[in-house]
Amino acid sequence: MSTDATTRRTRKRTRRFRAFAVAFTAVAAILAVVGLAGATANVVQGPRVTGVQVDPAAAAASSGARLIVTTSQPLAEVDPSQVTITPATPFAVDTSGRSVGVRFTLPLWDDTEYKVVFAGVTGAGAGPAATITETFRTPPAEVFLLQRSGGDDAIFRTDLTGEQARPVFRHPHIEDYRATSSHLVMSVRTDDDEAQLIVTDLDGKNERTLKLPGEGFVSNLQTADRGELIGYTFSDEDLSHDGGRESTLFVASTNDSEADAQPRAVEVAGADARVSEYQFVPDSDSLLLLSFDGSLLLTSGADAAAAPTALGFAFGIDGIARGTSAAVVMRPEARAVIDLNDASEEPLVAAAGKGLITSVTPLTTGGTVRASAELDGASGQPTGRTIVGFVGDDGATRPLMDVPNTDAVLQTCVSPSERYVAVLVAPDAVSNGYDTYLLPLPRKVETHILNLSDGSEVVALAGSSISWCQVPPG
Repeated sequence: MSTDATTRRTRKRTRRFRAFAVAFTAVAAILAVVGLAGATANVVQGPRVTGVQVDPAAAAASSGARLIVTTSQPLAEVDPSQVTITPATPFAVDTSGRSVGVRFTLPLWDDTEYKVVFAGVTGAGAGPAATITETFRTPPAEVFLLQRSGGDDAIFRTDLTGEQARPVFRHPHIEDYRATSSHLVMSVRTDDDEAQLIVTDLDGKNERTLKLPGEGFVSNLQTADRGELIGYTFSDEDLSHDGGRESTLFVASTNDSEADAQPRAVEVAGADARVSEYQFVPDSDSLLLLSFDGSLLLTSGADAAAAPTALGFAFGIDGIARGTSAAVVMRPEARAVIDLNDASEEPLVAAAGKGLITSVTPLTTGGTVRASAELDGASGQPTGRTIVGFVGDDGATRPLMDVPNTDAVLQTCVSPSERYVAVLVAPDAVSNGYDTYLLPLPRKVETHILNLSDGSEVVALAGSSISWCQVPPG
């Protein structure tokens, strides 16, 4: 090969390399300018939303749901004063990296549009502030109800109009049921008059049975607010003076992975083993129980070895406000409110006006819903009428429902969001006889759903044991 040819090729390669280098440098410069412009725009515009996570159905079903907003840059800490939620609801705020979230501390209202505004949001490196606005709508509410009949009993799922009611589970003899976040749990009696606990999905599918401690009787079925934990009291069928379990409290899980697990007895040292009443403490694994000897005890539902906390004597447990540690109990002298965190206690606020209290439901947002038997002003004797009302923390009373003396109030419950009150009524109580179940109910019952804000009736549904209730009727 000649020297001239070699020289020409070398010059050609050099020119190509120089062209590539110039082009590469130009592209790199353009990218740098674009990147700088993007970064500058980020700083100039403030944080921009790049993603939103929220589950409206979960937010309406239970407390603790979150709305999480992810932005284009790391954020400075967002203070709760920068957040506005409409309609107003309790919340907590947390900031982490490029995300800011709100946790709803109460279930949200059903079929409602919520607007969440984060004002004055800035990047971690300062720069301009941005206002972030997100909206979402919760779905309409659905509830479960028990209907007993001369044929098969049924659990119905319905909206709050009653027009979309549909049976999801049928059985010849349903004593009681409860709904968890994922399952229905039915306490039934078989054709051989044996107790069974049947678990299904919320649509009534994938039926299976839970193991019981033995042959006997199940009562006082309840569910915890969290997880898939249930509780019930159990008595042996062959109970006699010689021994046997009577009203022993058991806990079990409805999770599919624990279907074959044995239920665990809740044994409390130093007290009568028989349990007359109990309730799960919200947002914990604890149980508040009342033994046959009147001992009020706070114990663990998960740790059998944990020592219980003795809380004195009581005649009954009215309820525990969802999401709180405030329990209303009946002391020998009067009703009291106990803080289960530190065992401090204060009297239940007296309501304006006269009436004999028959039930108290404490509310997370303050105040209580009470059912009271009206007293005659002259004689002081009950007139037969029942007044269901809201009693504020100052004792001011707002009537919600006036039940005539021909009817009987069997139970009052509040929806998880505390938007509604459900009142279970037996109409024509004198002629409305009870059935012969272990948990007897009048043959005709009505569940009246009221707006807590003003007492206006939303709907009256045939059936009992609305899934908002944490304990059985009676």
